Amino acid sequence: MKRIISVMMAVATATALSMAEPLKVGDDAPNFEMKGSDGKTYKLSDFKGQRPVVIAWYPKAFTGGCTKECKALAEQGDEIRKFDVAYFTASVDEPAKNKEFAESLKLDYPILSDPSKETAKACGVLNERGMANRWTYYIDKNGKIAAVDQKVNTENHGKDIAAKLKELNFPAKK
Repeated sequence: MKRIISVMMAVATATALSMAEPLKVGDDAPNFEMKGSDGKTYKLSDFKGQRPVVIAWYPKAFTGGCTKECKALAEQGDEIRKFDVAYFTASVDEPAKNKEFAESLKLDYPILSDPSKETAKACGVLNERGMANRWTYYIDKNGKIAAVDQKVNTENHGKDIAAKLKELNFPAKK
């Protein structure tokens, strides 16, 4: 019995340590460095002081909801591209899997990969199943969290992102 309790406590402690509090409006965004499905490496520091960043986290490539969400960002991307922002989807899948996923959907934006789960943990999106929650972070050009969407509509996510960018007064393209 003592052994079972010890194992249960160890699992609970490991789970608690692997998950962090979600970022909130006003928090500094973690200075991520993730490989994109286009083969490039993206860092928040590359955009800081230049332009805002949107990261739409999703749980797992090649699943129904994630496919709908990624397709919505591509199909409704013209609305997002009216703003001077960098935007990505992201998951904890391996880069090769996200590359294949992006190519299968013919996406016109990069999917970021976080197989180490470090950025997902830092953002507080990593859940108990070891996948990212379907949350979208809006990061202003100074690297601060401007908004967090924890209730994503997968079919209209591109339009919803554009509406949030307008609401946040993020800059339009010139």
